[in-house]
Amino acid sequence: MVVLNKIYTRTGDKGDTALGNGVRVPKHSPRVAAYGTVDELNATLGMARLHASGETDDALSRIQNDLFDLGADLCRPEMDKDADADYPPLRIVDTQVDRLESEIDVMNKNLEPLRSFILPGGSPLSAHLHLCRTVARRAERLSVDLAGTEDVNAAAVKYLNRLSDWFFVAARLANDHGRADVLWVPGANR
Repeated sequence: MVVLNKIYTRTGDKGDTALGNGVRVPKHSPRVAAYGTVDELNATLGMARLHASGETDDALSRIQNDLFDLGADLCRPEMDKDADADYPPLRIVDTQVDRLESEIDVMNKNLEPLRSFILPGGSPLSAHLHLCRTVARRAERLSVDLAGTEDVNAAAVKYLNRLSDWFFVAARLANDHGRADVLWVPGANR
């Protein structure tokens, strides 16, 4: 259980922060950038939830919880030492990726195939989900970049990849099952 009695610690006043294993790194390190962007995604998703209800809101709530799992995963390097840790680090697992895929399949089966690219917009929920999609893509790019030099859980990267697809399909559903999608018209303003 996490207990936060004091919010400010002053330990980061010189520009460094502690990872999940206690090692201190600069706040601009690639690992901090990756899990910081996941935190930004979670906040962006919170804004989207202001426009959601029912099953959609339930699904977004599950994803928000997953994003905390993902942040915990990314802030804890040294995956080869997981077995020796005082407590097992939280890692994204393939079943979380599988759940996203199943939900995408269910959402997508009632949508007409796309004949054009979609401009982000339409309903307020759709516009917010498109923003979530782009932040998820940035978090994915940062995580892939990090994986080029440090250990990163492969399931974490897969989760981000599927999540951006999930947001895309959910945004179409939020636009009256795609009927209110705003379509790109190439060269329309030439």
